[in-house]
Amino acid sequence: MFRSRAKEEKAPADKAQVTDSKQTRDPQAPKGRPTPKRSEAQSQRRSVANTPTTRKEAAKRQREDRRQALERQRQALAGGDERYLPARDRGPVRRFARNWTDSRFNVAEFFLPLAVVILVLSVVRVPAIQSIALLLWLIVIVLIVLDAAFSGFRLKKRLKERFPDENTRGAVAYALMRSLQMRRLRLPKPQVKRGERP
Repeated sequence: MFRSRAKEEKAPADKAQVTDSKQTRDPQAPKGRPTPKRSEAQSQRRSVANTPTTRKEAAKRQREDRRQALERQRQALAGGDERYLPARDRGPVRRFARNWTDSRFNVAEFFLPLAVVILVLSVVRVPAIQSIALLLWLIVIVLIVLDAAFSGFRLKKRLKERFPDENTRGAVAYALMRSLQMRRLRLPKPQVKRGERP
């Protein structure tokens, strides 16, 4: 009886708003986001369906992913594909250091065959041959150290000329470690021939 008319008029409007929100959206009205392509929707459904539900499944999937990554890395090491190489072998600086090492003869790469020969000579019970073996050890080690120092100095100079603005830290040590391996056993496989300029 003592109610104001303003409140009575507002009440039906509020009810009308509530009932409007329950109505379905007009199919012609924009929905605020683009419709996904069929391929995107299917891939999203597959990713949801393929999500592992147990720890055992998750571990199995992780092992499989790791195996595939290692296989890609192995193929990259054999073929030289930059995308899948390990982090230590990636980049133009490391590639240049590899090519520079592979393009020349290094004394250190002949260390293993020479070591086998020297060991065989040192086993012989003749004192003269044993002293020759000892002298050969000394000569080989001195030659390797001198060759490594000379190579490191030259490579450092070439890297400064070729890559003045890039970080070349560790590239010389990387190249020297590569020079210790026999050429056919090096990974990534050599991409240049001996004598070829990198």
